[in-house]
Amino acid sequence: MVEEAVSSDGARARMAPAEVALLASVFVVAACGLVYELAAGALASYLLGDSILQFSTVIGTYLFAMGVGSWLSRYLERQLVAHFLRIELLVGLIGGLMPAALFVANSLLPAWATSPFRALLYGMVMLIGVLVGLEIPLVMRILKRHFARRYALKDLVSEVLTFDYLGALAVSLAFPLLLVPHLGVVRTGVLFGLLNVLVAAWTLWLFKAELRSWRSHAAACLAVTLVLAAAMVGAPPLTTWAEDRFYGEGVVLRQDTPYQRIVITQGHGGTRLFLNGNLQFASRDEYRYHEALVHPAMSAQGAPRRVLVLGGGDGMAVREILKYPSVQQVTLVELDPAMTTLFRQDPRLTALNRNALNAPRVKVVNADAFTWLGTHDEVYDVIVVDFPDPTNHAIGKLYTTTFYALLDQHLSASGYAVIQTTSPLIARQSFWTVASTLEAVGLQTTPYHAHVPSFGEWGFILAHHRPWRMPTSLPQGMRFLSLAGLPALFDFPPDMARVPAEPNRLSNQVLVQTFEAEWGRVHQ
Repeated sequence: MVEEAVSSDGARARMAPAEVALLASVFVVAACGLVYELAAGALASYLLGDSILQFSTVIGTYLFAMGVGSWLSRYLERQLVAHFLRIELLVGLIGGLMPAALFVANSLLPAWATSPFRALLYGMVMLIGVLVGLEIPLVMRILKRHFARRYALKDLVSEVLTFDYLGALAVSLAFPLLLVPHLGVVRTGVLFGLLNVLVAAWTLWLFKAELRSWRSHAAACLAVTLVLAAAMVGAPPLTTWAEDRFYGEGVVLRQDTPYQRIVITQGHGGTRLFLNGNLQFASRDEYRYHEALVHPAMSAQGAPRRVLVLGGGDGMAVREILKYPSVQQVTLVELDPAMTTLFRQDPRLTALNRNALNAPRVKVVNADAFTWLGTHDEVYDVIVVDFPDPTNHAIGKLYTTTFYALLDQHLSASGYAVIQTTSPLIARQSFWTVASTLEAVGLQTTPYHAHVPSFGEWGFILAHHRPWRMPTSLPQGMRFLSLAGLPALFDFPPDMARVPAEPNRLSNQVLVQTFEAEWGRVHQ
């Protein structure tokens, strides 16, 4: 903290403790406000999907509410310190408990009842935004009133906004890299609620001489502190209870990473993996999905030597690829290192993928697939694309013509790529949009589908330059695929037959909107 400041008349004077505390408050207030904004956006993307839409609407609502709060601050004319203190306590209480309240609401409401959840989410964001919008104007007016000789208006605004922006910068870096991975969203919210209370407490101490009801303010600070301290202690069991209700069976592993929320459950249905609340596999029938994903491409190629897997950090696709003796190297590109670490080390999970990610022939790369393809020039005999569904624009970019053009550059002339492509029954338009997108970059396509009980009818698309031919052999030990049953996978009944669809481009991402609309009808 700077110990000296230049007054408006040019003289240098030592900052008073109250002045230092108020400027520090600006830093903390900005940090806390941004944490609540980021927590609301993260939870909305976890629970409602489409991260770009959720973050955009949360940020827009929050900034609008801050503007309302700033406008309302003109009506606070007396007892500015008391008003500031009360606002800090309210922001700390509401903002600190918001993530916990949203988690509980999501677990209590039925899956289709998104409207009440959205009302709660945006209502809390609006309320917090109004309160945060009141804070900075009040700090400026308190500084101006108590240190009028030091500050001209331009100096006051520049100094306050400097600390405000510094606080926002600190939190924008810490939230995804430190806070969420180590504390989780719920405890992060509570921690910053306590920081708001700390600001209220030092305001109480610094300005006790001018506060009329000092004891009442002190009691309020203590009460809010106790509530938030209890929430901090109760956050882990609360999160456990909420997720147990949401997932319907015992959660054995939960982990926040900079990229997603990983939850693994075990129950009568076996082991299940959820990413941001979306089911990725169930151990009782994942073999159907992964055999259908891998073997039509691998067996048709003949003798694949170099194989690339994009996504699929659980190692199940790699497990199937390693059944081919001709394979010399499998390169797995997975964005989240926490995923590959879990499926390399956890005995419950390595049993499922048969320790595939630790095999000598497997090279694991933790990187963004889009970036990685653009910076490498290796060519592969088979490319397996096992990304999550295009529920938001961040994932949707991996289903665009831009991405598939990159993919084409890494596919050998005799090679095959295969892309998991959602349900052609439930999301028929989305499925055929992916086919149109692949064809738009010059690839031939061969669509097929398989029934996976955990997902229903599920679709895949082979992409290639040379014609695809039905395999004449399959590895030993297949539990689902057979040579006799393969032709049925490539037969599309009328309710899944091709429909016109425009390619999904990076500039429009029509697939994300189509996918959300089609799957949204399932929950209505």
